[in-house]
Order: sequence, then structure tokens, then C-alpha cells
Amino acid sequence: MAGFYLLEGGAITLQPYSRVTRAVVAALSYKQSCAHAHLAQAPQEPLHHCCQPPQSLKAAVHSLMVLAPHLSPRSPQPSAPHCVNTTIFCMVFSIVVAVINSTSFSRIKESLNKDDLNPFDVVKYLKAPVAGTRTAIRAASYMETALDILEKKIQNKHLRRFNITDILNRQQKETLLRITGCSYVTRPIRCPLNSPYRTITGECNNRYTTPAETQVLIANHAYARWLPAEYEDGISLPRGLIGGQLYHGHPLPLVRRVSNEIITTSNENVTPDGQRSLAFVHFGQWIDHDLDLAPEIETNIENRNDHCEFCCNYAPPSFPIKIPPGDPRIKTPGICLPFIRSAAVCNPTTFVREQLNSITSFIDASGVYGSQEPLARKLRNQSNSLGLMAINRNFSDAGLALLPFEANSNSPCLRTNKTAKIPCFQAGDSRASENLGLISIHTLFLREHNRIARELKKLNPHWNGERLYQETRKIIGALNQIFIYRDYLPLLLGNDFYKRLPVYRGYNKNVDPSISNVFSLAFRFGHGSVPPFVTRLDEKFQNSLPYSRTPLHLTFMAPWRIIAEGGIDPIVRGFMINHSKLMRQDQMMVEELQERLFAQLRHIGLDLSALNLQRGRDHGLPGYNAWRRFCGLSAPSNEAQLSAVLRNRKLAKQFINLYGTPENIDIWIGAIAEPFVPNGRVGPLMACLIGTQFRKLRDGDRYWWENREVFTSWQRRALRSESFSRVICDNTHIKEVSRDIFRINRYPRDFVRCNKIKSLDLSAWKD
Repeated sequence: MAGFYLLEGGAITLQPYSRVTRAVVAALSYKQSCAHAHLAQAPQEPLHHCCQPPQSLKAAVHSLMVLAPHLSPRSPQPSAPHCVNTTIFCMVFSIVVAVINSTSFSRIKESLNKDDLNPFDVVKYLKAPVAGTRTAIRAASYMETALDILEKKIQNKHLRRFNITDILNRQQKETLLRITGCSYVTRPIRCPLNSPYRTITGECNNRYTTPAETQVLIANHAYARWLPAEYEDGISLPRGLIGGQLYHGHPLPLVRRVSNEIITTSNENVTPDGQRSLAFVHFGQWIDHDLDLAPEIETNIENRNDHCEFCCNYAPPSFPIKIPPGDPRIKTPGICLPFIRSAAVCNPTTFVREQLNSITSFIDASGVYGSQEPLARKLRNQSNSLGLMAINRNFSDAGLALLPFEANSNSPCLRTNKTAKIPCFQAGDSRASENLGLISIHTLFLREHNRIARELKKLNPHWNGERLYQETRKIIGALNQIFIYRDYLPLLLGNDFYKRLPVYRGYNKNVDPSISNVFSLAFRFGHGSVPPFVTRLDEKFQNSLPYSRTPLHLTFMAPWRIIAEGGIDPIVRGFMINHSKLMRQDQMMVEELQERLFAQLRHIGLDLSALNLQRGRDHGLPGYNAWRRFCGLSAPSNEAQLSAVLRNRKLAKQFINLYGTPENIDIWIGAIAEPFVPNGRVGPLMACLIGTQFRKLRDGDRYWWENREVFTSWQRRALRSESFSRVICDNTHIKEVSRDIFRINRYPRDFVRCNKIKSLDLSAWKD
């Protein structure tokens, strides 16, 4: 901090003190008591009686300065405080509430109002918190900011470094939890005993204690930790933040330098995968978006006025990506690529920073239905009692339904083609409009829901809209589970599949199915399989369309291309025929992603690989060797041993030159750099992490489709017969499809007419 408040002869002098000065002044005009800070606290939750804001600046300054009355600043020996005056909580909390409430999300809205949209504003838009997520994040923001201010006020040059939570007593911690709202958002809930359907939020699925009342795994809870977090300060600061800091005897390299020297490959230097189709890549992203979303929030009491898109100073929640000297693209000195830290979640046990997963951990087709009740209701067709999903009322795809548009006049999709005036589509996941392949899969499952619901209505005319919706949702979720475990994961994990995912033995209530923090990075392996162009094919599977071959970066956030360029059929034909990119150690990520992510919005695009590396440090993930040990694999200690693991001397040398030791290698780049397991598309470490997660997702899900209490044996047999190819047949105008859609197929040799693909027999659902 740059200064302090000084008392001089009874007068008050305000010295520069970053943004805390302005925050204190703002808080003095905040005349409401904490009981009116409704965003921090549920109405029924009682607040601590002390939470009246200070009545004068002098009182505020006095409260800030007199925090540890038993300390002597003249002490010749460094000392650490033993306690904190409880009255400071009220003053600090009033500041936090006043400032956060006035600044939350304003920056995103301001950016979307501008014609000159920053690519990173799109990332923030895709991850912006809503509804219950916003409440959970805001409570954590109150907590984190309050602790930060408390620690900074106590800390001075005579004191040793300390963690504020170590000197708070139990009552003070409970008070903080209560007045910030963390007690409310982490409260246990009461669950129904025998509901046949999942809740939208994931509540009441996996139970750890009694069936009647338990804290459960739902949207807006923390990612699981399989290994303890590693932060600079042991609490929240990301590793690599402090320049010159050594880890295992070596500094961490800039993530942009790692991206430039190891990851990037030109669009022309790409090897097609001879065995995996592009559908394999798009479906992998669909899976990921069903499992995790770490939202971002750009609100901080100290830095709310320091908005600078490409600034390099660490001003939480900004954690900028620094540019190394001689960068091949970014030549302007003194600028950085923007990066916002993932939002934290309340952690009432250790207070160590944990990231929030804003969607359900379960494989439940939340991309179709949403993970929060307000959105789920909005996505349904409320005009009838047929259990249907809402569809687009402005456009159709040659008579077939399209996703509805979001109701947002500042939609970033409007900026990718200002004359088309097409906003983003709305779906169960906020990232639905990110690319054309993802839009297509969202659209297919929307249509499939409505098709099945109509068929069930014919079979059971007496069913009401709610029953039709819930039964169809249950079927769609089961189909996703089948396609993932039967068709996708064996091609990903190869010979490791049965080792990591043995035969299903039934629901296990002791298994934690929540998404792990490391999985949220590991499952980004697919970024290395994305080709640089989007290919759309005509009815004869030929490249005859005027828009057949489009650079990838020109298709981001572009639903207008679905409306104006032939709908989803050309895209689906393209991902059935086209090869995915082969992820090679010398061809990790195409420049469309490494240099031009969302670049159609501005000339400086983002670097996806640098974002991934920075995200791992933001989340406090341990390094490469820690995860090798976790998986029971060897932990290389030098260049020669790393060379043996990677089977690549040149790459091992590059890693050692950058990181100094294998211990320091960031988990994402270390894992994707490993040679594939036999017949798979990931290395041994990635196979372990991914396989472990998917086993937990299956075994800890009470509504898993193979659980004998979920479907009848007749229904399970019917579900097994369904395929993603059949979903395409039933929901497009395409008449020929490949049977094994995730493998590479040649037309017409490997294609069959749709009437040769078995349909889902819904008669098993007739009452």
C-alpha cells in the first residue's frame, strides 16, 4: 500500500492509500445498517448487532489504526499479533458492502455498450455469474475482501508475516461467516426422500449423512481438491505473482513465453488425425460444458476505479499475463494480456481460496436445461402443457427449431456482424454460442427433447406438462451418459479405459462425484485437437458452399452464421467427415487459438494456451510431478528422466530451460505433452486424472442410468440401442450418417441411410 491515515494534533490527514481511501470515504456515507445489506444476507438470517457503519471519518480512521492494542511498535523484535478487536468487523464490512454493491458487473455492462468490444470482455460475458451464483460469489467477495483489509491494517514493518485467520478466534470467524452471508450460502438443506427426478441444481443427489438433511454437491459449490492448493502465501495469492520468487530453486516462467516456445503451431503446420473425427472434438467440449464453469467477477474494493484493459500491475481480481521480451506478435512495450481470476467460494473451514463451480457436477444435460431454477423455467415453453423447451420465434432452420435468442440488447454476438443484428442464443449453458459446432450440438438436443416429449404425449395422453418435461429430461440425461461412456471415453482413454473405469457396480454414497479443480484444467486437453478452419459441407458432402472453409476465429460468437448460412446441417456434415487435428508434441495448438481467440472483435486476440496456464496458477494447482505422484507414476527429477517420460529429448530440454525442474511444470502443459496411451488421445497422467473423475461421476450419481432404481430393465434396453447418429437423423434434414461418429469416416463408404439406424423405442415408457 502507498500510504496511511495520519492523526496530527487532532486533525486528520489523508495520505494516498490506493483505493482504500476512497472506499472508506464512500463507506462513511453509507447510512444503512448491515441488516439492509440484503445481497450479503438472506432475509431470515439474523445479523450481528455491531454492524453499524462508523459515523465519522475520524472514527473510521481510529478503528482502522487501533486493531491490536497489546502490540508495541517499538518492540525491537518482530512480533505477530495474537488477537483482533472485534469492532473492526463492522467498519470493514460496511466498506465492503458499500463498494461491492455499487460496482458489481458494471464493467461488463460498460464494455458491452461500447462498439469497440475487448475480446476478454467476451470471456467475462460467457462466465458472468447470475442468480444464485451471484449470491454465492458476492458472499465470498465480502469475506475475502474483509480478511484482506483486516490483515493489511494489522500488518506493519515491525511484524512478521502472518495469516489473518490464524489470529481470529472462533467467535470472530463465526461472526464473519454470518455477516458476510457465507453461513447462509453454505447452510445444509432439507431434501425430499424419494424424488424420481434430479433437481435442476443437483441438490439432494449424493448424500453423505442422513437422507433427510445434508449438505450436498450442487451448483455454486467449490471444486474438489485431490491435492492441497499451492498458493504464494498459502491462502490465495497465485504462484509466480512475485517476481524472483523461487520454487524448487527456480523461478516460474511467464506463461506467454511457454506458449510461444512450446505450444504454438502455424495454421499451415497441422497434421490431421487419421482416426478421430471433428465430432470427437466438439462432443468433448459439450461434455466439459455439462460439468464445470468457473465464473469470473470483476469487483474489488481497492481497485474498482483502476480499469485498464492491458495494464500489467496485479490489482485483484486482475492477474495480467505479462508479455516476454521479443514476443512475435505483441510489440507494444508495457502492456499485458488481460486475465481475471476465477471467483472464490465461501470456505468456512480453512478460509483458503477455493474456486466455485457454477453448474452441476453431474452428467445431467445441464447444457440443455440449466443449473439454476430461474434459467430452467425461462428455457421451457410455458404456453402449453406438453413439457416442451422454448424455441426461436424469429427464425427456423428449414422448418426445424433453433435455440431461442437471449433477451439482451448488448449481446456480444451482435458485434460479430453488425448488419445481421443476431444476438447470442440462449441455452442451459452461457457458452452455447461460443462456436458453430457447440451451437449445433445444443440445437440437436433441444430438438431431441421436443421430439421425445411429443412422442411421450402420444403414448401417455394423461401425462401433464411437468411429467412430460421431467421424463424427457431424464431420458436426455441418460443418453448423454451412454454416449460419453460407451462411445467417447474408450476412444479418449484407449487401452486405459477399463483400468480407469471398471464395470459399474451400483451407486456408492461414499463417492464424492464433484468436479475436481485439476479436472477443470485437465479436460482442456481438447484445445490441442481443434483444427484452424471450420468446414461446412453440402448435401453431397462436398466443399461447394461459398462459406465451406472459414478461419476458426471468424466463427466465434457468430450465431448469425447459423441463421444466414444454411443452419446446422452443413456443420454437422462437416464434423462427421472432417478430421480433428492430431495433437503432437511439436504441433500443440493452432495459431487461431493461440493468437486470435475472439480476434474478430479487435485486432489483439487472446492466447488460449496462456490463459490455460495462468488459470492453473490462479487455481493454486500443484505442479506436474505432484500429479504424477498422485497417479502412481514416476516423477522425473532431471532432464534425462523427463526425456524418457516424454520420449522426446528436445522437448524435455525446452521444459528444463523454461522451468528449471520438472517439479515446476504447469499441470496442463505437462499433461498434454505426454505421448498418448495406446489407442487413446491423452497421455498416462491425463488418462489417470480424466478416468478418476469419470469413475467418481458415475459411481457417486444416485440417478445414474444403470442404477436399477432409475429406469426399468425394459427402458435400459431401449436406451442402450440409441446412438448420437440416430439423434442426428431424427433432428436434421441429413439422410445419411456414419455409424461410429467419433471415428474418421469416408463418404460414401462409411455412411448408411438413416433408416438403417435403430430408433429409440419409447414404448417402454407407456403407463
